[in-house]
Amino acid sequence: MKLVMVEADGKVCPGRIAGDRVVELSGLGTDLRSILESGHFDRARSAEGRSIPLGSVKLLAPIWNPAIVLSVGMNYHQHLKEMKTPAPVKPAAFTKSVASIIGPDTPIRIPGSHPDMVDWEGEFTVVIGAACHRVTAARALDYVAGYTIVNDVSARDWVAPVFAATGVMGSIHAWEENLLGKMFPTFCPMGPVLATKEEVPDPCSVHIETRLNGNIMQSANTSDLVFGVRELIEYYSQFYLLKPGDLITTGSPSGVGYGREPKVFMKPGDVIEVEVQGIGILRNPIEAE
Repeated sequence: MKLVMVEADGKVCPGRIAGDRVVELSGLGTDLRSILESGHFDRARSAEGRSIPLGSVKLLAPIWNPAIVLSVGMNYHQHLKEMKTPAPVKPAAFTKSVASIIGPDTPIRIPGSHPDMVDWEGEFTVVIGAACHRVTAARALDYVAGYTIVNDVSARDWVAPVFAATGVMGSIHAWEENLLGKMFPTFCPMGPVLATKEEVPDPCSVHIETRLNGNIMQSANTSDLVFGVRELIEYYSQFYLLKPGDLITTGSPSGVGYGREPKVFMKPGDVIEVEVQGIGILRNPIEAE
């Protein structure tokens, strides 16, 4: 089952994709997060509603209002090699700004203050379906509603100072500046759908590909993850009370623009696409602010 948030006839509502149409699910909730919170998520499979041609609606971010976007870094072996970084002994993550979320086909806007090093990071992303705290890896997938795609767009201006930083406090301050480069408005494209677990039966073997203007930049499989979906949920649920609609991005594969020689970054007029097996294609044009 593939669930969406759509705008049709000036109205925003949740829906279920049925072939080339969308079945409205307004009777179940105002959005997909509220449907997850209701505990009646499975009713979305058979609920009836107005049927609209898929081509006539605007797709929005499927979870546009999560309580948290937990963005995992340093989690693909090949990406760590290109960034000349050793593999971590435990997961590392930060919280991405919810205010930066946009949907498919909405422009990523290059910030005027930092226009020259805007990079892509296509990421396979977990959508939590039920509240969980201190769960084991063996039980972790029981709390997953499904999966979507996030592009962790990043202004890389501060990456070089991170590697050049000296001393404990210098390194901490440089790392904070690096994270700030991920928080600009429009820097969290998401979508196009929330694909339920049967659409992605093995999250440890999922192909992911990122294309810039049609050229393949990232091509990987989640089998290259340092920490898989189960391990990430087990680790972070020891600290967080994860709730329905919360998101965990699983990290960027190799092939980011900063890791290339010569380096490649997005610019106005470009189009970036992230395609994940079982989910679909997240496409966004690039515009100047």
